[in-house]
Amino acid sequence: QVQLVESGGGLVQAGGSLRLSCATSERTFSSYVMGWFRQAPGKEREFAAAITSSGGNTNYAGSVKGRFTISRDRAKNTVYLQMNSLKPEDTAVYYCAAGTNWAMAPGRYDHWGQGTQVTVSS
Repeated sequence: QVQLVESGGGLVQAGGSLRLSCATSERTFSSYVMGWFRQAPGKEREFAAAITSSGGNTNYAGSVKGRFTISRDRAKNTVYLQMNSLKPEDTAVYYCAAGTNWAMAPGRYDHWGQGTQVTVSS
């Protein structure tokens, strides 16, 4: 059973930073592509960033590129999303996901965390 546990969300002012964490098992961490998605009220879930199981490749949505950084810590079996220069439009529930495909579509990911709320005030 794959479990993904997110943490690190909260309320921050525009221009501020937050770091989200996604903890999982060693087996999941070493086997899956890990992604971060977000869903704002009334909108569809959208891709934010992804990283391969080795950590050698990353991919970002255009809206977050240059501001967000995805990384993984093998010793802690944890994937991070460092979010800088946050904007009010980044407000959403952020989800960690694990999958076997190198993809941006939510449907290509097999396992999901419970989500963590990020609110950016103007």
